[in-house]
Amino acid sequence: MRTILAALVMVIVAVSQTRADDAYPQRPITMVVPFPPGGVADVSARPVAAALERMLGQPVVVLNKGGAGGAIGTASVATAKADGYTLLMGLASISTLPEADRLFARPAAFELNQLLPLARVTADPTLLVVTSDSPYRTLKDVVDAARQRPGLIPYSSSGNYGTYHIATEMFAAVAGIKMSHVPYNGGGPALRAILAKEVELGLLGPSVAAGNISAGKLRALASWSAQRLPQLPDVPTLKELGYDVEYYIWSGVFAPAGTPAPIVTKLREALRQAVNHDSVKSALATAGSPVAYLDAPAFGKFFEADAARLGDVVRRIGRID
Repeated sequence: MRTILAALVMVIVAVSQTRADDAYPQRPITMVVPFPPGGVADVSARPVAAALERMLGQPVVVLNKGGAGGAIGTASVATAKADGYTLLMGLASISTLPEADRLFARPAAFELNQLLPLARVTADPTLLVVTSDSPYRTLKDVVDAARQRPGLIPYSSSGNYGTYHIATEMFAAVAGIKMSHVPYNGGGPALRAILAKEVELGLLGPSVAAGNISAGKLRALASWSAQRLPQLPDVPTLKELGYDVEYYIWSGVFAPAGTPAPIVTKLREALRQAVNHDSVKSALATAGSPVAYLDAPAFGKFFEADAARLGDVVRRIGRID
């Protein structure tokens, strides 16, 4: 009798869960941005969240939870209840954080298999930028100065082993130079450090740099893209300049691993509609970060390959004490 009752309870629980999954969402959803406002993830999250609200019929609240190069906010999603009510707008940099933890022989704040890729939103090359009154007029000026003052030219990044740090070190390794890395708590603070001349240069995504470039506050010296950007046709690529480096800051939406399949299906469809909605395309294009949508299967493969490549760079950089 107890066995029969136990089986009935399990069936009732399963049926109740299925009904709850089918009725999803029934309350507001939180989209965590693991960086302060003003960076690439934040720029991507806000128009997507607004469109996603319309698709799902519930508020989608953007929550900036910065710190530790994105690890704090990302870990909060990786360990959240897998019920579809906590999402992450992550960047390429999340791929490097578990590897960085392993370098220091400390428990990882999260593992990549705790995150379920749902949709890639953007994929932008990094830009090397300086203030408009900087003595560096070309990339050659930067390389020459770095060779004359090895390890003394400061550049800003969004955090140790973060997007900008990794991309800069990829270039420095190929160029045979060494600069001084100054980590900040996100892309927004890294941008402000460049504008305030706390550092001599830095890397930014087009969506973050565009407004300051058009306003004449910043000058872009090179792009990490395969071809010149249509919105910045005068900015050469690293490959044009003789450096075989290509790197993209991508943004994408994740859910905690283990999120029920019916909820994942609803989120994928809602995200497909949201990311491809004219309002999102227009907002991101205006911000200098056009949509580069990939659905979950393709995004998952892209994420896995990119994480393996970036993990190699982290190990090459080694421990930062």
